[in-house]
Amino acid sequence: MRFIHVKLNLSLAILLSLLALNGCGSATKPSIVPLPQKLETRSGNFHLNNETKIAVDSTSDETGRYLAAQLLRIAGQQVQVQQQSNNGNAKGTIVLTTKNAKAGLGPEGYELSVTAESVTIRAAEPAGLFYGVQSLLQLLPAQSSNAAPAVAKDPQIPCVEIEDQPRFKWRGMMLDVSRHFFTKEEVKQLLDAMVVYKLNNFHWHLVDDQGWRIEIKKYPRLTEVSAWRKGVGFSLDPKSTTSYGPDGRYGGFYTQDDIREVVAYAKARHITIVPEIEMPGHSSAALAAYPQLSCTGGPFTPDLPGGIFDGVYCAGNDESFSFLQDVLSEVFELFPGKYVHIGGDEVLTNNWHNCIKCQARLKEEGLKKDIELESYFIRRMEKFINSRQRTLIGWSEIREGGLAENAAIMDWVGGAVEAAAAGHDVVMSPLDDCYFDHYQSRDHSTEPHAIGGYLPLEQVYAFEPVPAKLPAQFQWHILGAQANVWAEYMPSFKHVQYMIFPRICALAEVVWSPKSARNWEDFQQRMQSQYPRLDALGINYRHSSGVVSEAKRTP
Repeated sequence: MRFIHVKLNLSLAILLSLLALNGCGSATKPSIVPLPQKLETRSGNFHLNNETKIAVDSTSDETGRYLAAQLLRIAGQQVQVQQQSNNGNAKGTIVLTTKNAKAGLGPEGYELSVTAESVTIRAAEPAGLFYGVQSLLQLLPAQSSNAAPAVAKDPQIPCVEIEDQPRFKWRGMMLDVSRHFFTKEEVKQLLDAMVVYKLNNFHWHLVDDQGWRIEIKKYPRLTEVSAWRKGVGFSLDPKSTTSYGPDGRYGGFYTQDDIREVVAYAKARHITIVPEIEMPGHSSAALAAYPQLSCTGGPFTPDLPGGIFDGVYCAGNDESFSFLQDVLSEVFELFPGKYVHIGGDEVLTNNWHNCIKCQARLKEEGLKKDIELESYFIRRMEKFINSRQRTLIGWSEIREGGLAENAAIMDWVGGAVEAAAAGHDVVMSPLDDCYFDHYQSRDHSTEPHAIGGYLPLEQVYAFEPVPAKLPAQFQWHILGAQANVWAEYMPSFKHVQYMIFPRICALAEVVWSPKSARNWEDFQQRMQSQYPRLDALGINYRHSSGVVSEAKRTP
């Protein structure tokens, strides 16, 4: 498979439309995605130039420096960051402040006021300031990456009044790096694109049957053996990827220093990284290095296509739990966030049924069915996770046999209503609406190879995270939603980007903007100004009209 990246050639009509949307003196509604909660346009513009100053205090200094860097990148303007004056700030100043923020904005809400004289972003917390900055940047004229910044073109910001805050607190995306390894620089590029659309959770699927991607000091064979396989697999062209080691094996891993670097990069952008360490199933890669943790003793291999679900830790072996606790202890040191994802999906119990140790455990714990061993496994790991002041989250299947007391679930095949009604937090990620490994067109000849299914942009935009059958008193347990990017058939990062964008823009609006404001035609119009922004970030994407395919399958 070979992918051709084609730059979007906008027609003159669309170019003129963009100028009008971001233009000079009109009060046309700005094309911000996701749509702010309240937005009013005013006549006039704020003129951005090299005399512009960004006024900050100790709370907003980091955000101010981020804004200055983005203004240089987008508009070619070298803007100075300075401390706020007690006597007020001069004309031509962009003020970032947490003082006198409006009550009720919450930790991520903000107010943005643009007048011809100055710009003010006000929020209760730094996260709100940061999201206000993202809206401000989208008010600037879009600039594609193949053009130099418009230093001499007097970039202007239309005058607006915005009051905004998110509908949901979990606005996320999962990236699978087990099937195919993506570098830390590629992950950072994805984080940069996420923040443009105010996404705040990056679920990093680090472990699965096909590869172990995180260095664990106590168990070096996880990166010596489990991070590699013989080939790309999935019947893909070996030349469709570059993730080969010096010895020709396929794969890769992140050192702990790599992890710290990416976590710090995400934190500076108000993104929390949720690591996923799969258990008790999807563990062939780990068992290839440590087969004594299985029921059968192996052999195991991360190679495909055989044995995809055979890798299950032995639930009757205490060494399995000691190993996973050791692994998670190092994971806790690297990831400071509240949640740790343990997978828990698609666990086949055949090995447990035929294992003397597992059957002894079943009897010892007073359990009746093999599937109840999964609940036992999850509950036991949850006690350890809770003892480290973290919260366990897993896929829908961790409900089987009884949901652990404090666990949250990520609903991909059902269970959200029951879990929320029982007092558990839920992140919605249903297969039909949030799986970005599905095709974006029914005409597969125009699309890169995908796992199957069909998920067009409009369907993502129509997704409603709160289940219709969930009583109102439990709806606050729906934390939000996320997209899942399973990478079996995405061996290159350009392919990954193509599958994500622009569908993630639609999901971002679903989880941020008011439900009552959702309008498909308006969203389509606003997206026309987003494509040049994606160009500027070096993002490969599918044009929503289908007229231009940014990546396509070729023989």
